[in-house]
Amino acid sequence: MSFHHPSIWLLLLLPLALLAWARWLLPRLRAHVSYSDTSLARAAGGSLAQRLRWLVPTLRTLVLVGLIVALARPIKADEQVRVQVEGVAIMLVVDRSGSMRAQDFVVDGERTDRLTAVKDVVRDFVEGDGTLPGRPDDLLGLVSFARFADTICPLTLDHDHLLAALDAVRPANERGEDGTAIGEGLALAVERLRDVGSRATPDAQHRIKSKVIVLLTDGENNAGEIEPITAAELAASSGVRVYTIGTGTRGLAPFPVEVLGRTVMQMQPVSIDEKALTRIAEVTGGRYFRATDTASLREIYQEIDALEKTRSDQRRTVLFTELAVEPVRWHGWSIPPLLLPVAILLLIELTLGWTRLRTMP
Repeated sequence: MSFHHPSIWLLLLLPLALLAWARWLLPRLRAHVSYSDTSLARAAGGSLAQRLRWLVPTLRTLVLVGLIVALARPIKADEQVRVQVEGVAIMLVVDRSGSMRAQDFVVDGERTDRLTAVKDVVRDFVEGDGTLPGRPDDLLGLVSFARFADTICPLTLDHDHLLAALDAVRPANERGEDGTAIGEGLALAVERLRDVGSRATPDAQHRIKSKVIVLLTDGENNAGEIEPITAAELAASSGVRVYTIGTGTRGLAPFPVEVLGRTVMQMQPVSIDEKALTRIAEVTGGRYFRATDTASLREIYQEIDALEKTRSDQRRTVLFTELAVEPVRWHGWSIPPLLLPVAILLLIELTLGWTRLRTMP
């Protein structure tokens, strides 16, 4: 709480409130009658009204203090912040074909499969960590694909829901669902981005600065009816930029295989259609990256994060509440305007001063 300038100087009048006690502080201002002997009056004792004589000047003092403070215009400043955000709509397109079970990546010092490493890095890309700032103001969605493409999470600002959906993605284990439909995964992501517009939250207005797809795969397109280059041309015509990531070590990679009821590792060749992925990126104005381990995968997402920046502006508005005439809420309580209790105290003081506690003259 503060006071309006220059009305705050009226607080210098507060000592004048003591004038309410002038009749008590200066005996000559009080009417009196001289008696030669007051012992009988003292023996009779005082009435209740006599013992409460101090109440009227006390109420009058409080009224004067309240009026002076009200004239000084106490105010409470409420700052409202409106954030103007130009965010990025990002569809994460993740390959979940059976080859993503190849264990040529390391997370926390332990060898793991490609999909688990991707989940770990994408989580940091979304939430942020020591090296990645996170994407709190961006619309994010998720498409996964094997033989078929599926929308796992639509574009949303609820990133907890997105990450929960990502955690539920598993590599394709059945032969009927295995495959690598890069074209269909890309086309589905473009479709999800085509109609995205402005979305608002109570304290922020989100405008879409750009539309981006981050496509990650470890193989070659061998399923689906849509060719990757056709999907890339669709993305380019829709104003969508595509960053492509080829995931997997070079040469041979350990792959889990069931042999006589046991899981053994067999070295299998890594085959990524880098030419097609490069072409997709070039057609849409994006870039192609190759991730051969977890460290390089993290560096790629750091670079994409730097390329696709979100801009936000804050507009601050300060609203003042005049506490003398306006109620205010404090810790869940509604505090009435200052003049209301002052008026009540004045009414009580006048009532008592003209009735039970009235004095002569």
